[in-house]
Amino acid sequence: MTKVSMTVNGTPMSGDVEGRTLLVSFLRDKQGLTGTHVGCDTSQCGACVVHVDGKAVKSCTMLALEAEGAEVATIEGQAAPDGTLNAIQAAFQEHHGLQCGFCTPGMVMSAAALLKENPKPSEAEIRHYLEGNLCRCTGYHNIVKAIMAASGQDVSAIAAE
Repeated sequence: MTKVSMTVNGTPMSGDVEGRTLLVSFLRDKQGLTGTHVGCDTSQCGACVVHVDGKAVKSCTMLALEAEGAEVATIEGQAAPDGTLNAIQAAFQEHHGLQCGFCTPGMVMSAAALLKENPKPSEAEIRHYLEGNLCRCTGYHNIVKAIMAASGQDVSAIAAE
């Protein structure tokens, strides 16, 4: 066992891990941050997206030890301390960008990374960026609409599908 330390959502955290422990397992099993989901274990679905030092990563393909000393952000750190949703979360709620909710944490974290890189993405850019995130319920239309709304763009002209 090796001790790993990182800052998660602004809070220093550490724990003993085996060398093969994935970041997603460290966050969920050792730290109790179960908002980051395990959907496939093969980097295909995007349900496990977190930010490591400001970059979106699929935490099912990163070892916990690789995050030693890193700043990690998870879905639990997106809302304000009083529980107020951030702009992306509020837009997902307002524009019905979720159904079962399983993919939502990864979608929100991916959307946050996209909007950091590209504050006003087009619909095509959003769809391209989300290619690594699977949703089996929504058909993506309302997810795309929510991300556009979170970026401050007018979505009233986007027709429902």
